Amino acid sequence: MDLVPISDENSVKIDVKLLTDPQTIKAGTAAKLIFAFQENNKNIPLDISHEMKVHLMVVDENLSWFRHIHPKEQADGSYSIMETFPDSGKYLLFSDFKPHGAAPLVDKKEIIVSGSGGNDKMDFSTKFVSLVDGYTVTLENGDDLKTNRSQPLEISVVKDGKKLTENDIEPYLAATAHIAMISKEEKEFLHIHPVSDKRFPIYAETHIKKAGIYRIWVEFQTNGKIHTADFTVHTKAGETTKNANGHHDHHAH
Repeated sequence: MDLVPISDENSVKIDVKLLTDPQTIKAGTAAKLIFAFQENNKNIPLDISHEMKVHLMVVDENLSWFRHIHPKEQADGSYSIMETFPDSGKYLLFSDFKPHGAAPLVDKKEIIVSGSGGNDKMDFSTKFVSLVDGYTVTLENGDDLKTNRSQPLEISVVKDGKKLTENDIEPYLAATAHIAMISKEEKEFLHIHPVSDKRFPIYAETHIKKAGIYRIWVEFQTNGKIHTADFTVHTKAGETTKNANGHHDHHAH
């Protein structure tokens, strides 16, 4: 089930509107985000996908801060959530949703947060190992990602010297894990759901269209707690093949 960006070519004309309260958001102060998914200026019904009607991925422009949150449906058919942005600057909001009876879609919005901070430069050197909550999470094939081919994301998880298996990880939103990839330059977005593999507790297949630097966030659950590992990869250009089709990817631009 692939998500496609909203564009003039898509047959379903959905207008995604975003309001914020307050209108000017300040860093460190909670703000309400209100989304309306409309057709002909009327809110439309959405289907549940991975246990939620709206998945909202929020990142800062530097790709150093990441949130995967779920706005709640309101009586008027809109969706809202409170969020606090840590620093000033530009933030990108990717909402993926499934209009009732139609294909899933993804929309990208930008907001500006006022206040101090937010000027730190992100280190985009390669990072294949992430330490989170006592877990060592490794993207084992991080140095072998290329465009124009179907390829795996092979992720190992170790705690207290023990390698975890898929059975050690609890289902989270109807998946073993949730993986988000965003490119540094054009902010292209991929939302990937793992598939079963006996060798790695988290294993997914993806298809990357453009070479460049990508940030990756992997969310997985153990003992009722969500852990978020992060990686930085430099994807190289691969040879073009006729059968380079990706699997389980949700793309957005």
